[in-house]
Amino acid sequence: MTDLTYPEVGGTARSPLPPGYHHLHEELPIGRGRAVLTAAGEALTTFRMHRAAGTGIRSDAPRAAPGVAVEVSLGVGPLRLRAPCRVVWTADEADRIGFAYGTREGHPECGEEAFLAELRADGTVWFTVTAFSRPAQPLTRLAGPLVPVFQRAYLRRLGRTLRRLANA
Repeated sequence: MTDLTYPEVGGTARSPLPPGYHHLHEELPIGRGRAVLTAAGEALTTFRMHRAAGTGIRSDAPRAAPGVAVEVSLGVGPLRLRAPCRVVWTADEADRIGFAYGTREGHPECGEEAFLAELRADGTVWFTVTAFSRPAQPLTRLAGPLVPVFQRAYLRRLGRTLRRLANA
C-alpha cells in the first residue's frame, strides 16, 4: 500500500486521530438487531451503500478487503470528481462490520475514512463514520470551510441510504 498519500495508515482504527488534519466523527442510528447489522455490513463491504446513494464506485474486487483499490466519484460528465482510494483495514466482528479506505494520488483530499455498522448493547445498530483529512488539491484548499459541510451532508445521505438498505 505504498501508493497512499499520507503516513498515518490505519489511523481511523486508533484514538486519538492523527494531529494536523480535520477530524470527522458521525454516528447515525439505522435500526435494531442482528439482522440489521448483518444487512448493513453486507451493504457496506460490497460498496452497495455507496452505489445506492448515487456515488460512483469502481473497485478491483467485489468486497472491501485490505489492498483493494477503489475509485469513488461524484457528479456528472466533466464535472465528475474522482477520488482514488485503497482499502486499508476491515472489521468483520460479532458486533462491528465495515472498512476504511485511504487516499491515493489524485484524490482531492489526503487522509482516511472508516465506515462501520455497529450493534450496541441496547440492540441498536449505528452507522459510524470516522475520518481525518486535509486538502490535497487547489480546489479543496479553495473550498476551505465548505468541505466539512459537504462531508457531513454526504454522510447523512449515506446514513439514510444504509438505513433503507438494512431494513428492507
